[in-house]
Amino acid sequence: MPDLVKIKRALLSVSDKTGLIEFASVLDQCGVQMISTGGTARALREAGFNVTDVSDVTGFPEMMDGRVKTLHPKMHGAFLALRDNAEHVEAMRTHGIEPIDLVVVNLYPFEKTVANSDVTLEDAVENIDIGGPAMIRSASKNWQSVAVVTDSAAYETLAQELRENDGALSLATRTTLAVAAYKRTSEYDAAITNYLLNVTSRPSDAEFPTALQISAAKKADLRYGENPHQKAALYTTSPTAGVANAEQLGGKEMSFNNYVDTDAAWSLVSDFDEPAAAIIKHTNPSGVGIGSSLSEAYERALSTDPVSAFGGIVAFNRKVDAGVAALVVKIFSEVVIAPDFEEDALEIFRSKKNLRILRLGSYGSETSVIRQISGGLLLQSADEHRISESELQVVTKRQPTADEMRSMLLAWSVCKHVKSNAIVFANAVQTLGVGAGQMNRVDSVRIAASRAERFELALKGSAVASDAFFPFRDNVDEAARFGAAAIIQPGGSVKDAESIEAANEHGIAMVFTGIRHFRH
Repeated sequence: MPDLVKIKRALLSVSDKTGLIEFASVLDQCGVQMISTGGTARALREAGFNVTDVSDVTGFPEMMDGRVKTLHPKMHGAFLALRDNAEHVEAMRTHGIEPIDLVVVNLYPFEKTVANSDVTLEDAVENIDIGGPAMIRSASKNWQSVAVVTDSAAYETLAQELRENDGALSLATRTTLAVAAYKRTSEYDAAITNYLLNVTSRPSDAEFPTALQISAAKKADLRYGENPHQKAALYTTSPTAGVANAEQLGGKEMSFNNYVDTDAAWSLVSDFDEPAAAIIKHTNPSGVGIGSSLSEAYERALSTDPVSAFGGIVAFNRKVDAGVAALVVKIFSEVVIAPDFEEDALEIFRSKKNLRILRLGSYGSETSVIRQISGGLLLQSADEHRISESELQVVTKRQPTADEMRSMLLAWSVCKHVKSNAIVFANAVQTLGVGAGQMNRVDSVRIAASRAERFELALKGSAVASDAFFPFRDNVDEAARFGAAAIIQPGGSVKDAESIEAANEHGIAMVFTGIRHFRH
């Protein structure tokens, strides 16, 4: 197969017209005949280029609202014909097919369309491209002779190569473009499959698909993974939502661990309606606070554990002003993330050159969670449950006070985001101590209490949340020893009666949620 292929005829049919005119100008300078369709042809003509309509090549008009225009032998024969095959060449001559050497196609914006929460099924289906993927696949199969461009980001590099090679593209370039083209169509098909599975499933259908289609676009190579000897990259499964798409406004590039911890921090503060601040270390909260202002919320979050806050991830659920920024920069943090920032707050944050500043308007939480294991994947629905006071069952003789109820609800909201076994001490406005990831729950109680005592935070009258039920009364006895006045836990243990009896003995109010928040 030839290394260099002279580009004589090109088909251009693009939904995204970014860079189209500039690239077409290079093709025109190289003497390339341009064939086009619909809006692309119109844009090229308005820019002053001579363009041949696809309908003039096929002898058939565009029809059915443009759904049928390129699905024709004179188009696909022009892509697929092997130039060095005598039979193919004779077939082209007999049927009046002229070869096309370059196909520039990007697809209807299906992913962007369905990312809109208000999208209708009709709109989604209308944005399923048919002719585009067909042309991409046909042309890519014959990369020996045809170049296929599916991303406007490639225009500049291709234009340079065309200039240097007198209007020709190399075999290496054509091969690279073909691989990228097949990758694009596979992502496109996966996005369509996943969307249709979600919107067309019936109550009687299995909750999860029999085959899982995952589509993710590479966004960036990262310096390394969890550790320097591991390689890593960032991929996005949504064009706009989530921490992967956050806008970085300053600081060093994000690392693998930064992304993991920042996602945990943002997910936590997004669970609060009040102004809230969270400080995260290794995906666990070192402190969480709420208040009438972000400054108040941050100071409360920091007071939980000012030592662990060093080098942490700081998240806010409101626009950050200069007053808040001035507080945050007093200690070293890796990342600060918020829905938005005042300009003077950005100036303060940018004075710390290494501090990564992320802006993300809304969380756009995932409805499902994928976890990789050796040889496969685990898929589950996301833990989106937010408890309300009406769902709680008081199981002790003493009813909780209004202040204790607020304390329990805050502790429970935070506990959802702590690694199991999880224990959280809190009052009505902040966490007091967090015990995470222990092999037994009593140790989590003791660790959470010891953190509070270390930073002189009073536990008397506090609430305790446990992510799962108490298997023995010793957890209640320990909580009482440190001054807890209220406990919130799922319930459901065969020894619930013992825990309730212990709470009654200590004068503790205890409520059951009926739901647990394991986080492994």
